[in-house]
Amino acid sequence: MSDSSNLVPEAQAAQAAAAQGKDVEFQSETSVGYLLRDTYRVFTKVLQARISAHGVTIGQWYFLRVLWEEDGLTQRELSQRVGMMEPTTVTALNGMEKRDYVKRVRNTDDKRKVNIYLTDRGRALRNTLLPHAIDVNIRAVAGVPLADVEAVRRTLHAMKRNLDGIAP
Repeated sequence: MSDSSNLVPEAQAAQAAAAQGKDVEFQSETSVGYLLRDTYRVFTKVLQARISAHGVTIGQWYFLRVLWEEDGLTQRELSQRVGMMEPTTVTALNGMEKRDYVKRVRNTDDKRKVNIYLTDRGRALRNTLLPHAIDVNIRAVAGVPLADVEAVRRTLHAMKRNLDGIAP
């Protein structure tokens, strides 16, 4: 998006100032994207510490979460739902298969496709790991009024919709 005509007015003004040799200011503390990233990193760090005790990496966690909701997705569908590139998915699934969390099954209708199914061990992790995710989420919002938490959820959903509309 290098064309400045696609920028919002505030960004156009910053770009014009930069073109005149002025420094552009954008404080991290006021950047929603920066704050989201910073918060996400702490969430991930805390959750990873909890789930790693059960032999699960944070990368595997994302795939397990999706498969707990809908088992038997193709490898491509799983990649898309998690938002990972297919080579990353292959690596994660290799590790998950070695740990007996998932099994790959050739699709009977289309032999080019491989479906991913949870094993009993992978399915059992749900009731072991989800309480940790619940705990991390509740601790994160401790002391924040419920109305504010609901406002954050609504706002994040709206922001995602806005950005999905311009994502490449």
